[in-house]
Amino acid sequence: MKKIIFLISILLISSFFIIKIYFFDNNMKPEDFKNTKPELIIEQYFNGEVSAWGILQNRNGKVTRQFNAKMMGKYEDKVLTLEEDFYWKDGESQKRIWKIKKIDDHNYVGTAQDVIGKAKGTSYGSAFKFEYTLLLPYKKKNIKINFDDWIFKQDDKIAINRATLTKFGFKVGELTVFFQKN
Repeated sequence: MKKIIFLISILLISSFFIIKIYFFDNNMKPEDFKNTKPELIIEQYFNGEVSAWGILQNRNGKVTRQFNAKMMGKYEDKVLTLEEDFYWKDGESQKRIWKIKKIDDHNYVGTAQDVIGKAKGTSYGSAFKFEYTLLLPYKKKNIKINFDDWIFKQDDKIAINRATLTKFGFKVGELTVFFQKN
């Protein structure tokens, strides 16, 4: 009997992962945008002042929070230092300082005080993908949330950011941000 329960458990877990990969895996890759314009070179776009406005949605699409942000970037020695000051509509404010190192023409690695490990960035054409795990405050404790962040440059001043937030492989929210270079 234990052997049957074990086999059924393995079958259910395997089925879950097959269904998740087949139906929910994001197949969009940065390379898909290699010939798109205008080209987004993050160390140029975020060098200087940038303003941002955004919304946070839960997994059902309900807007749960809104914010505006001021950013200041400085690019030196292949490292973009990006200071972000977030002002949430509910009165909370947050500060994050990114250190994003350019590895080659398309790859970046980033760190920040509330990022677990290193963020991985990839840039092609008008798109930049940034993947990382962020430590977020939630109900008086910190939880790890995975971000699949995409930024798309629209013109010299405007870029749009769309991020999917996941925990244990399940979508827990989405973040949409509009950037304007000052």
